[in-house]
Amino acid sequence: MGIFPLPIPHPLPVQGEFNLLQTHDRSESLASERSVLARLILPNDFLAEDPFDELTGLATTAGTTVVASVIQKRDHPDQTTYLGKGKVSELRGLVELHSADVVLFDNDLNPAQTRNLEKALNVKVIDRSELILDIFASNAQTHEARLSVELAQLEYSLPRLKRMWTHLSRQGMGVGMRGPGEKQLEVDRRLAEKRVHDLKAELEKVEKRKAREVASRGDTFSVSLAGYTNAGKSTLMNVLTDADVLAVDKLFATLDTRTRKWMLPGWGPILLSDTVGFIRDLPHRLIASFRATLEETRQADLLIHVADASNPSVMNQISSVYKVLHEIGIEEKDTLLVLNKVDCEGASERVVALRERYPNAVPISARSGIGISQLAMAVSDALTKNFVELEVRLPLDDGKTIAWLASAAEIMSKQYNDDFALVHCRMPSSVAGKLAAQGADIRVIKGKIPIAHEKQSPDSATFLPPLPVEKPAGSTEQVTVNPATGAIGEVA
Repeated sequence: MGIFPLPIPHPLPVQGEFNLLQTHDRSESLASERSVLARLILPNDFLAEDPFDELTGLATTAGTTVVASVIQKRDHPDQTTYLGKGKVSELRGLVELHSADVVLFDNDLNPAQTRNLEKALNVKVIDRSELILDIFASNAQTHEARLSVELAQLEYSLPRLKRMWTHLSRQGMGVGMRGPGEKQLEVDRRLAEKRVHDLKAELEKVEKRKAREVASRGDTFSVSLAGYTNAGKSTLMNVLTDADVLAVDKLFATLDTRTRKWMLPGWGPILLSDTVGFIRDLPHRLIASFRATLEETRQADLLIHVADASNPSVMNQISSVYKVLHEIGIEEKDTLLVLNKVDCEGASERVVALRERYPNAVPISARSGIGISQLAMAVSDALTKNFVELEVRLPLDDGKTIAWLASAAEIMSKQYNDDFALVHCRMPSSVAGKLAAQGADIRVIKGKIPIAHEKQSPDSATFLPPLPVEKPAGSTEQVTVNPATGAIGEVA
């Protein structure tokens, strides 16, 4: 597909004038095209066993047939054509030999470099960001995803509008593109900038609505799957929840967040979400535009980071995921690393090395079911860290609170006496904090709970006084109790 020109009615080119956009139509799909791959390796770049493995996957996902590849190592890119002159000449020879339609770069190019390469090669040139945006555009199914991709594509296209209008004037090939081409360029830019503004405003509304939706789930625990694209997140989601989410051996098959109920053994129902996969050098503009889609990940109580143990570049992929998590501001969240595809060839040796660095990582195979029970136990243990064990004393006639405890906590035992009920339970510390702030008669057996407006949490010897307090007959004053100290005061 490529980054397409903006949907604005363009005048016909001047007859006889060179028309770069017409020669290399960027609005056409990459599907069924023959592609040559190109990559520049810089001194600090990570080099996998197969330097074109990931780019080949991206090219195949976009629908092209890879016919050849060119790689070069340099200390720095050529300012004009990114690759050196000799490699550009070699690249042109491969394009002509294989009748290629497009050259796909595993690097990001600036607009001038793209323009110079297209002139030298006489075919369309697509850089890494444009290729990823093309795949996202092809896979976007929901309104939210389409808005996000359109915003990212427009922001990518804005600096490249100038080369799209070089055909409009015989003066247009000079400095600054004088003449009618410049006038149309200014119109296009204004329209594009307005559309960008409108898309950002609409996505901001979507993000706020998504945040309210996530917050409305109350005290239900949520776990989010994160990880490199094609690491097996959707397959794991299907195994754990019977979600029937699309799970194929394809990059960026999932762009929209799917949330399903997971009956966690020994725990009960929690919410499990699967969202968009990450990749090395994921375009920043794409990360920004997908903030609403990643709301589930930001709000989750626990992240399950799924890594592909069968991939020789798994260590670098893990680092790339943590880098993206940092960029979207959720790197501090509790995370459980899961090493998937351990039953694939070569994975066992990598698992040993990975567990030396990440001793708490859980090896699994979502496809065959290996390690799924261990994963459930690890998730349960991770969530339990934020739990507290309590003994709650309630009046026998307080059936509402007793019923609420049954839904919000794990009831370990109940004891009924003449005038009160004693409930031994376990619940999230945040929920216990709300219960304590309402003045319930609580004894903390294990763990700590937050107390509203207090800096310190009570220990296991702390008792909180019961509420409500009986008011004197005829009194219209409100009686309040400090749940940490038990001090009773009256407020008019």
